[in-house]
Order: sequence, then structure tokens, then C-alpha cells
Amino acid sequence: MTNIHGFTLVVEREIPEAGCVAKLWRHDTTGAELMSVLTDDENKVFGVSLRTPPSDSTGVPHILEHSVLCGSKKFPVKEPFVELLKGSLQTFLNAFTYPDKTCYPVASANLQDFYNLVDVYLDAVFHPLIPEHVFLQEGWHYELESEDGPLTRKGVVFNEMKGAYSSPDSLVYEHSQRELFPDTTYGLDSGGDPKVIPELTYEQFKRFHATYYHPSNARFWFYGDDNETERLRILGEALAGFEVLTPDSEVGFQQAWTAPRRAEHVFAGGEDSKGMFTLNWLLPETTDRELALALEMLEHVLIGLPSSPLRRALMESGLGEDLAGVGLEDELRQFFFSIGLKGIDPGNVEQAESLIMEVLEALAADGPSEAMIEAALNTVEFDLRENNSGRFPRGLSMMLHSLTTWLYNGDPFAPLAFERPIATIKERLLSGEPLFQTLIREHLLDNQHRVTVVFKPEVDLLAANEAAEQAGLASILEDFGSDQRKQVIAQAAELERLQLVEDTPEALATLPQLDLADIAPQETAIPERGRADDVLVHEIPAQGIVYLDAGFDLSAVPARLLPLVPLFGRALFETGTSREDFADLSMRIARKTGGMGHETFTSAVLGGDGAAARLFLRGKCTADNAPEMLEILREVLLDAQIGDRDRFRQILSEEKARLEQHLIPSGHLVVMSRLRARSGPAGWAAECMGGIEALMGLRELSARMDDDWDGVRADMEELKRLIVSRDGLVLNLTTDPGLCAGVEKLLSGLTESLPAGMASAADWTPGLLPAAEGLVLPAQVNYVGKVVDLRPAGYAFHGTHLTAVRMARMIYLWDAVRARGGAYGAFCFLDRFSGIMAQVSYRDPSLMQTLDAYDGLPVFFRNVDLEGEEFSKNIIGAVGDVDAYLLPDAQGFTSLLRHLTGDDMETRQHMRDQLLGTQLSDIRALGEFLEPLMAGGDVVVLGSAEAMDRAELGFTSNKVL
Repeated sequence: MTNIHGFTLVVEREIPEAGCVAKLWRHDTTGAELMSVLTDDENKVFGVSLRTPPSDSTGVPHILEHSVLCGSKKFPVKEPFVELLKGSLQTFLNAFTYPDKTCYPVASANLQDFYNLVDVYLDAVFHPLIPEHVFLQEGWHYELESEDGPLTRKGVVFNEMKGAYSSPDSLVYEHSQRELFPDTTYGLDSGGDPKVIPELTYEQFKRFHATYYHPSNARFWFYGDDNETERLRILGEALAGFEVLTPDSEVGFQQAWTAPRRAEHVFAGGEDSKGMFTLNWLLPETTDRELALALEMLEHVLIGLPSSPLRRALMESGLGEDLAGVGLEDELRQFFFSIGLKGIDPGNVEQAESLIMEVLEALAADGPSEAMIEAALNTVEFDLRENNSGRFPRGLSMMLHSLTTWLYNGDPFAPLAFERPIATIKERLLSGEPLFQTLIREHLLDNQHRVTVVFKPEVDLLAANEAAEQAGLASILEDFGSDQRKQVIAQAAELERLQLVEDTPEALATLPQLDLADIAPQETAIPERGRADDVLVHEIPAQGIVYLDAGFDLSAVPARLLPLVPLFGRALFETGTSREDFADLSMRIARKTGGMGHETFTSAVLGGDGAAARLFLRGKCTADNAPEMLEILREVLLDAQIGDRDRFRQILSEEKARLEQHLIPSGHLVVMSRLRARSGPAGWAAECMGGIEALMGLRELSARMDDDWDGVRADMEELKRLIVSRDGLVLNLTTDPGLCAGVEKLLSGLTESLPAGMASAADWTPGLLPAAEGLVLPAQVNYVGKVVDLRPAGYAFHGTHLTAVRMARMIYLWDAVRARGGAYGAFCFLDRFSGIMAQVSYRDPSLMQTLDAYDGLPVFFRNVDLEGEEFSKNIIGAVGDVDAYLLPDAQGFTSLLRHLTGDDMETRQHMRDQLLGTQLSDIRALGEFLEPLMAGGDVVVLGSAEAMDRAELGFTSNKVL
């Protein structure tokens, strides 16, 4: 039996479908398990995952996730996590709190950088310092300006969860899960309920770490092309000194009910808000992988496509505006299925429930069609074989899949090896077994463990919650004696003092880091060759998959029609053609491709005043299905039934609801879009297609649907005339070198089938926007943004400014807005294309304090005094941003966007040369340049009206929810 560095090999398995050899090792002393995945992927991944089931809703697992990354025995600096972010080429660096586990993953394509990250994370997890002031900063603490009050609470997680509890979508998921699992840890909130978080004490916090953060409770993961023996050596040294421990971390099993249940909750809504509901079923354990894949296919049959019977019935019922619920949840010990509606009158919930059960009864009796089954099989299998995790490292995606069985003492290999269960399911279907009918009957219709959860809006709920919180704090303050009040004041002052203390050079020197000499001086080119007829080809190994992007020029679209562009993109694929209705078309797409859809893109162009704006139609398929995918694309472009009123109404309803639900969880992106809208034509166009301006346009469009359908249809036909043209079209092909030539021959047929002619460019002059704009919604936190246009002062971008922006984000704003201000996050953004600089906070309890911090940025730049490695790490981190790791499809698409914006190799190499040569004087010079500009600029805040009233900035307010 193989034994290396204190680890014994338990199982070794080749997994061809994942392109790897996986080995399960067990640590001889502690019993810790390690999955070691050997593959040729240079994007290496390490992770340590611990079972951390909470016993209450104080959020202790979440607060610990933040806190262990704030200094450890070997690396006694304030925030090693931040120091790593400053100076690493990491492709992933973060941590996750789940309802039953906490994961600490890192990834890098640079071997030395990877080892550095692993070293720091191992020490952080098992040897954190976690002093009380870190608990106060990351969890919660009182603040008191004087003994007379007022008393307030602050804390990074406290404010993060206030933001989460302001998001209706977050509440729907949280309460649906909790109502299904009332007798287990899943019936609690591991992230923390803001009303309960203040019950957590420092002693409980420390005890939770001592109980669960031990190698015996850990599952370790290595993935990539690094040396396995070195993996075992690193981990063996990290676990030296630990003995075996048997923490009681078993995740409980929810016993089934004998009758369905119902629950009601409220959320803070606007005057026009409607209700939501979900119908939720508890399903078996996730360790049965054949059942897992069958349920995933069933989910696709039921709701995976616009034409899927359950989704279609709900949307065509007119009872709601969009689907609610997560569908199939497969990351807990037991599956659950959740479906419902947003934008429903709560009085209509029983009607919607009955509709769901009727659809399920019909499917259980008659079964899904062969086309539905083929579409589900192809979609699930294509996704598994492609393993396209986007910007997420593939190895991390595999780790999370493995944990769906491994965490519950199941087979960690099973989720990776999908060939056998897929083949078995196909055999069962070929034999005539009514697989999906049986699943529906057994797990949904006859399953009494289901709960209907209804969510009702309350206009005054936010004010009532805030009043209750203030009253509670006032009562607490009243009970405090003079000594306790002085103690609160002193504790907050000491916390602020510690936050301002800088790490010593000796402490910083303990952290491993790269040297500038480790950074490649040359920009890495993405393989590309272009043709005269605007076809870009990228010969990149892509596992036999063909990726195609068709970019249609939007420059002729008038500003009034821009909000319709995303609707038009959806309508092309979701309204059907004269050959087949939308149901048959969507099924055909799912049967023959890996998915087809749309995406909008806008950007300023380097060295000019224009805008690059495109509607992309994107698709992917296996090489043998490329002709079919191109034929589908040709058909929808020429023959989509975009005048189908009922389908268009449903698409519009869904898009409007999604933009509204997007406001709170992604408030920083909403604010950033609004700030960019002030930067010129490209920013205004983007705002009109995806921001608040788009939302207002869709609301206006909804009002026109009944009284002016002919006008709406005429607008859509005009859009088609302006967009669908071979003139200005660019095609982008990414696939394996041996497949490119064959697919290329097919592209000219698509282009030639399209009409010629292109209208003149439209006027996208930004609308008149106020200098201080408030976007009002019911939320307990704010998203605070400020933008400054640098161009009037003669700004010229220089590569060194990327280092400055990274320092602003990772040093200045992290400290001033996050650590001391209590916001969950803060960002600094420099658009080198348009010449604007913006700063935005995320889930922020403050407003004026944050704006004051933004105005202090030039002073920070002018006074920067970093030397040697401490300065170099910020350059290295900025290079890491530039060198983002990309999967094949993303490489091809990124190359296309660079082509459209004039961001060529020569320009990028010049920027890289400047970036690598950054000097302290460059940062200070930028501060001097910004100093007179920062007093100006525009402010946009998304948050409560009360917060804006208190700011007294003269906000021009617009109620958005």
C-alpha cells in the first residue's frame, strides 16, 4: 500500500470523461482525506472544505470565514487575504459559506504563486489569530459617539446580511430552504440573520473554530499539473502536530412529513410591488448519482426551456411575471425542488399551485415527448462534457461537484465520473421504462413533504424594522450604566486605532510573494486570424466544440429603441418561425446544440469618440451539428415571429421582473451603470439596454402593450431592419485547429443570406442627469458611487494607472470603506477607453462617510510611501488582472471584443511595459492630477430615501422599486 509523507493511498481511478486521474489519500494521524486530481490543466486549484453546521442563525460560520483570513500564526499581518490579492497572479482567491460547509479555495496558473497561496490559506484555516477586534470588525460591534448616544451597530457581515435580507430573491431562497428543513441545520441561516447576529459572543465564535476547524473534519483538494509528491509534502507538513479528533459535524437528515405545509413571510416592497411564492419538495439524498442526473434531466424537462411544460403553463397563466425558486437544489445533503412565481397576487397562489399539480399529473400520465427527453439528455450531457465553468477554474467546479457526495461520506469520485450513469439512464429510456413519469409521480405528486411559501410585500416594513432596531438600541443604551457606555466608546475607538495601525515590515516579510522577475514581460497573444469579410478565427483546443459569435452593429439604433434590444435578442430565439413554433424551436436548439442566446456589448473605442456596440448571437455545438446550428441562426434572423403578441408579453414581463429583482443584490452594478451613463455614447447606450433607464423603458413598454400593440410591433420590426444586416456583421469562430476549415466554409452561406444595407449612426447623447442622483428603494444598506470625468483636464491613460487603481481598491478603499466603514465591499474603476474614474461601495451602512473617503483618494495617492516588495506586489496584482485566465470560448470572445475596441497587441504590450515599469512617482503624480477634480464629479446612490435625506446633498430622487 502506497504511503507518502504520512498519507496512505486509498483509491486511484482514471476518469477519462474528466481528462484526469484522481486519487483519494487518507492522512494516517488525523484521518483527513485528500482528493488529488492529476491533469494537464495549468490552472491549478487547492481547497480545504470543512463541515460547519450551525446550531443557530448568528452567522458564526460566515463570520469565521471572513475572520480566519485576517492574520495567522505564521503570517501575523492584519489581512493576509488582502496582501495576497494585492500581489498575486491568482485566478481565484476567495472563500464560501454554505448552509453546512465552509470552503477555502485558491487557484493560479503560476506554480510558485500557487504554492504561496496554499501556504497562506493552510495557516489561516488551522492557525488563525482571530483576536477579539477582528470579530468586532467582521462580525458586529456597538458604536457610540458620546454617552448620550445614539447607539448603533456595525460589522462587515452584519451589513452584508442586512443587504441580503433586503433582497426579495435572497429571502425567497432562504425561507424556502428553511421551511423545508425545520428539524436540521438547514432550517437555520449559516450566513446570519441580522436580527440574530448580535446574539453571537466572542467566546462562542472562538469555540466554533476550535470545534470544527480541524484536519479530522477537513476534506482537502488538489487539482492541476503540479507534482503530486509535492502536494503530499506540503499538506503533510501543514498537518504535523495535529492528533485525531472526532467533531460532531454530521449533517442531520430531515425526516419526511405525512402532510404538506404552508408558510407566509413578508418582505419590504414598494407601492407597486407584488407578491411571490414557491412550492417546494424535499427529495432524496444527493449521494445517488444516477438519481442526481435523472433529476437534473427532469428539471430541464419541466422548466429548462421557455417551452418546457411547467414553465410555459406558469408563464402563460398570466398569474405572475417570472419564475421564482431555484429549480433543483443539489448542493445539500438532500435535494430539493423549488418552483413558483414572482409578481403574483398572493390571493392567486392556490390557483397557481393547482396549475402546477395539473401539469405534473398530465406529464405523469402521458410522459414528456421524445423531443423533450432528447433535449434534456443532450443539454445535461453537453454541459458535463464541456465542463465550461466560465471565469471559475474548472478544478474548483469539480471540487464543488465532488463535495456533493464526499461531504456526506459518499464516493468523492462519483460526481466526476458521469459516463456510466448517463449510459444507464439512456439504456433505461431505450428499454421503454417511463423514467420521468415515475420520477414525477414518486418525488413530486405522491411526495407529502412539500411546503408552499408565500411572500407578501409590505410598503412600511423597512421603516418598521428600522424603528424597531432603533428602539431596541435605545433600550440597550438605557440599560447601560456610565461605565458600560464608556467601555463601548473606548472599544470602538480601540478598534479604529487597530484598523489604522500599519503592518510592520517584519510582519509583511513573512508572506511569500512573487518577484517582478517572475512576471512574463510579453503580452500573451490569443491565436487569431482574420478574413477580409469580417470573420475572425481562433484555432484553440476546445474538446471538439464549436463556439460561434455573430455580432450585429447597433450604431443605427435610435436611443428610444435601445431598451428593446435585449428583448429583440430573446425574441429571435423564443418566438418561433413560420416553420416551427417557439416550443419546437427551443426543443430543436436544445437537441442539436449546447445552447444559443444573445448578449449586448457596448464600449468606448480607444483613441476615438465613438462607441462599439453590438448585439451578439452566441451558440455552441459539437462539430457534426455545426450546419444545424448555423441553419437555426439563419432561420431566426430572417423568419423569427417577433410580432407574436403573447410571447412578446411574456418575454417583456420576465425581463422587467429580472431587472427589478437585480436592483438590490447587484446594486453596485446598477450604480456603476448609472455612473458610466455620464461618460458618453457608449455608457449611455449600455444604461439604456441594461440599467435603470432600461427598467424605466420596459415599464413604459408594459403600459403600451394593451393600448399600442401596433406601435410596439412596429418598433420591433424597425429594430430588425436596423440590426439584421450583413453590413457591419462580424463573425467569430473558436474551435479546435482541425475543425476550423470545415466550419469556416459554412459561414459565408449565413452572411450571404442576410439583407444588405446599413442606416446612418444614431445620436446617443447622454440624457441630462443630475450631479447628485438618488435611486430610491426599500433597503437597509446603500450602494454609493461617485464618478469623475478626467478628459476635460487633459487626461491620457498610462499603464501605471492600473497599479494605482488596484492600490485604491485593495489598500485605501478596503481600509476606509470596508474595514472602518463597515461596507461589504468597495471598488475603484478606471475606464481607459472613456477616461472616467468611478468608486462604488457595496452593502454600505454609510453614505457621507463613504463619499468623504472617495474625495480623500488623491491625498492617498500623493502620500503613498511603499518601497521594494510592498510596492512591487501591487504591480504584480495589476498584471494578474490584465492576464485573466480564460477558457477557450472566452479566449475567442475576448479577442473579438479587443478587435472591436481597437485594443490591439501593440497597444496592450505598450500598456504592459508601462505597468511593469510603475514607479512611486507615477502614483503620486496621478494624485496631483486628481486633486482638483475630485471635488467635482457626479454622485449616484441606490438606497433608502431616509439615508439620502440625512445626507442633505440635494439629491434628485427617482423611486426605482
